[in-house]
Amino acid sequence: MLRILVLHGPNLNLLGNREQSIYGSMSLESIDSSLHKLGEELGAELVIRQSNHEGELVTWIQEARRDCRGIIINPAAYTHTSIAIRDALAAVDLPTVEVHLSNIYRRETFRQQSYVSGVAVAQVSGFGPSGYLLALRGLCEHVAKSSQTSSREETSPAGGSRISRT
Repeated sequence: MLRILVLHGPNLNLLGNREQSIYGSMSLESIDSSLHKLGEELGAELVIRQSNHEGELVTWIQEARRDCRGIIINPAAYTHTSIAIRDALAAVDLPTVEVHLSNIYRRETFRQQSYVSGVAVAQVSGFGPSGYLLALRGLCEHVAKSSQTSSREETSPAGGSRISRT
């Protein structure tokens, strides 16, 4: 089964109550529930976590190397400030999709810079809670295509045997 890490950054635990005109009325628990449901349909096991602490997010990203095939992250305010999160994502080299509930490029100037986007395979921004579902579908498809390509590359044309990598 495909295992995906989903990370929610600071203040996302307040969704449903916080600035509803920007972030909507859906709670984080409802978003997570929708993600789990779609994950089951897609054959993906999701590990979902939220933290207001940058270091904790970095640790979870690093731990994902061991048993995850990809990451979906809404870094929230850390999008615009955290080189540590960006570097952790680059270091683990897992396909990552960056998600934002609002369109960060239509917001304040300081929110229009993303340190994460440069190391992500995609960014979903401005679709509200359904952006997470789009990210999950896209990431699962991306990982499946990458696995197929990887399998073809590891097959020897002469004998058809697999070359193991360590």
